[in-house]
Amino acid sequence: MRRAILATLPLTLAGALTACDDNDRADSIGPAAPARGVPDLRVKTVVGGLDHPWDVASIGHGRLLVTERDRARLSLVKNGRRHTIDFPSRRVWVSGETGLLGMAVDPDFSQNHRLYICQGGTLASGGHDVHVTAWRLNVADRKVKRIKTLVGGFPTSSGRHGGCRLLVTRSGALLVGTGDAAIGTNPRNLGSFGGKTLRLDRFSGKPWPGNRWGHAHNQAKRYIHTWGHRNVQGLSQRTDGTLWSVEHGPDRDDEVNLLRNGADYGWNPVPGYNESVPMTDRSLPGPQVAARWSSGFPTLATSGADWVPTGRASGWGSYRGALAVAALKASRLLFLWFDHSGHLRWVRVPSALTHAGRLRAVTTAPNGDLLVTTDNGSGRDKVLRISPHA
Repeated sequence: MRRAILATLPLTLAGALTACDDNDRADSIGPAAPARGVPDLRVKTVVGGLDHPWDVASIGHGRLLVTERDRARLSLVKNGRRHTIDFPSRRVWVSGETGLLGMAVDPDFSQNHRLYICQGGTLASGGHDVHVTAWRLNVADRKVKRIKTLVGGFPTSSGRHGGCRLLVTRSGALLVGTGDAAIGTNPRNLGSFGGKTLRLDRFSGKPWPGNRWGHAHNQAKRYIHTWGHRNVQGLSQRTDGTLWSVEHGPDRDDEVNLLRNGADYGWNPVPGYNESVPMTDRSLPGPQVAARWSSGFPTLATSGADWVPTGRASGWGSYRGALAVAALKASRLLFLWFDHSGHLRWVRVPSALTHAGRLRAVTTAPNGDLLVTTDNGSGRDKVLRISPHA
């Protein structure tokens, strides 16, 4: 299947240009998108003055939470104004691609005020890790209280490939995407948290009962949902319940993957950290799962992603049910449409979303709009609201 999809992909980043009308031109990396029923997109700045915002989430009543990686700052945004949450930023280890990272808001936030954050940390031994902690947010006082660290000990090196995206699934599990820390042996080591997706109980922090190796003696192995990943940057659940990840490739083959419990996704950059090997190496022992979409050469540095609402009243037209994927290096938002079998049918990049620079996170707002963070640095980043406009 991977070869069949790649055969349709252009070999350059520019891709094929598809003209729709004077107000909407889109270049596609993959099969051409339909021109019918494609709405214009309205891009509005929700808040500015941010620096490398890594994640954004709604907590209801028009309020957003935003994490910033390098500042290790947690902010509440309301009515276009940013308010700093009293959060222990000094305890966050910030280095390279690691800092204050992914965030997930509990589905029952209105009752329990829980949120989950992935961050770099300093160990008692003086080393570092990446870990996931549960917090309780006092919105009125704009401060958080630590509940507990749910899972930690994710490997680190210089801070490169720190991951770390979070998703609360409809089953109630907390799904965690990790990076391989640029250490070649991690992705295939079932005793390491690096280069994996992990699944755990969001309250107790225990491994999720349905994990393939949930009863293994090795502690890390019990948490593993999927393995053989390079640097998981996006996680999202489709309306059919399937789980999907977005991943950075080396100099080629960023990937969108359909996750299967216990499956191997084939990244094995050894000896050393050899980035010339395939992202999905089918020559390895056992079966490897092929990507559902791959960028080819060069990479786009795909990052966060979420599914566009499917309801006809949403106004999204042909974009309904597509996976919206942010790209850092390519500075664009891609809409990838997969059929019910998970096979790619088309890709579209609206021109309205190619002028904001690097894009990091994508989250669906309660009203069906998309919330997207920019990642340009120097305090000039924003949270954008993307709305369909017929």
